[in-house]
Amino acid sequence: MLIRRALPADADALATLAERLWRSTYADLIPAPDLEAHLAEAFGPPQQAAELAHADCRTLLLEGGGNLLGYALLHAHGPVPGTSTTLFSKPLEIARFYLDPTVHGTGAARELMEAIFAEAATAGHDGVWLQVWEHNPRARRFYTKVGFTPVGTTVFQVGTREYHDLVLVCGVEIPFV
Repeated sequence: MLIRRALPADADALATLAERLWRSTYADLIPAPDLEAHLAEAFGPPQQAAELAHADCRTLLLEGGGNLLGYALLHAHGPVPGTSTTLFSKPLEIARFYLDPTVHGTGAARELMEAIFAEAATAGHDGVWLQVWEHNPRARRFYTKVGFTPVGTTVFQVGTREYHDLVLVCGVEIPFV
């Protein structure tokens, strides 16, 4: 498998991948009208092109066998929501972290996460944070396994509904176990 930074030319393929993975993750959990509204707002080619062009965003792609199999959208901004203190002076957010189910359990998620931490360290970030839906046990187990700890909660709006997310953090210097 190969992990690389997404390029502007990847916008269409990334939009297709991002929509497919988000849909497969949440289709049975979010009412269809809310799901469709969120997909239209967040995952079209114009949205992906804008994110790829934004100076504070980076997207890492996971490829295998000539196919896109996963991606991570990173935002260089802060502060970490759902917390009452400043945890990091220069945090990096993992705004999206999705892999095709065909690569679950293969080590691909760990490889992508290690690439994120390498990006964070290279860019001078001192911490990484993310939000994970409280009812996503698989993701929560993975994030805990690689060193993230919960520090708060926040709300994630999808269509007309609010969902509760846990806010997890990890210092860049924390090694993978």
